[in-house]
Amino acid sequence: MGQSYDYDVIVIGGGPAGSTVARYAAKAGISVLVLDARSSIGTPLQCGELVPTNDEMRRLCPDVPDMDDLFQTPEHAISRRCDTMNIITPSGKSLSYNFEGLIINRVAHDEELVLMAKQAGAKYLVNSYVKEIEDNTVTLRNGDSITAKVIVGAGGHKDPVRRKFWSEKSINIPVKFQLKDGNYGDAVELHFGSMAPGGYAWMFPKSSGANIGIGIQKSFAKGVPFNKYAANFIDQYDGETTFKGAGALPMSGTIKTFVKGNYLLVGDSAGMVLPSNGAGITIAMIGGRIAGQVIAEHISNGVELTNYEKIWKKQMGKVMKNSKRSFKIGSIMFRMPDKLLDLFFNRLTKAIVWRAVTCRRMFFIF
Repeated sequence: MGQSYDYDVIVIGGGPAGSTVARYAAKAGISVLVLDARSSIGTPLQCGELVPTNDEMRRLCPDVPDMDDLFQTPEHAISRRCDTMNIITPSGKSLSYNFEGLIINRVAHDEELVLMAKQAGAKYLVNSYVKEIEDNTVTLRNGDSITAKVIVGAGGHKDPVRRKFWSEKSINIPVKFQLKDGNYGDAVELHFGSMAPGGYAWMFPKSSGANIGIGIQKSFAKGVPFNKYAANFIDQYDGETTFKGAGALPMSGTIKTFVKGNYLLVGDSAGMVLPSNGAGITIAMIGGRIAGQVIAEHISNGVELTNYEKIWKKQMGKVMKNSKRSFKIGSIMFRMPDKLLDLFFNRLTKAIVWRAVTCRRMFFIF
């Protein structure tokens, strides 16, 4: 007789990555429990809330199949649709690009992902803080212990699975943002330069108001407190603040391996954020689907869990490689004075800038 477990899979973290793992594993008949320390998944809000449309994702990530099956954002979770992205230079010049995006209501979006996973058969436990992970056992702060064949770390950059079993470090960029009332136009904006050293600032208009924020590399900040950068940028926009949020993004790309024994990492905990543009929600869901499907095949048919890494590289390897390269080049460029950086952002280099932001090769010689 083989060892008995409470569940086939325990997923730690019920955000986009974790709920997508749960959805696809449960859909294949695998028993799944999702643990989340929050009382309500989706809150507090921790991001800029912009995602590409499915058609835009097909252009950005051409090797990822079945986009419409993976991304099913309901209308009630869409705050605004946009078709233009403006890249704003230090002097205020604007390079305008065609970009099909959705500014979502992140709380409603994440709640829908939870609902889809539950409809597939996954179970959720909220207010469940993980205290310890040992072998196949997860122990909660309240003393309860739960066992599973596979344990997935989907708890973000502070994920307990990664903290205990992975020593690799990532560059984590702090972010601060506010939701503000007002009318901010139709186009989304990305701002680069000394106002956001080593990172960028954003303004994403919603149906009412906007999500306005900033992320920087502290090593580029020259001793200036992050709060000062955040205030200097965000306070430029008039409007009453209705919400203040903060978080962190892993911006050094994916870590070397996502699998160790019966442990897997997915989403931010695996570095599944595109460094050149900060995109994380859709990228985490791509990883979550692959992980959920491979876990199901592992439990049902003995397929190696490392297939997860192989399929990820096939679908997202080129995109992530290009994004990491652009981030490294950008990190050098963003050390330049604003006047020099402003010279680079012009009509002649417009296509190069866009290739970098959208994770393509900036120059064909690289």
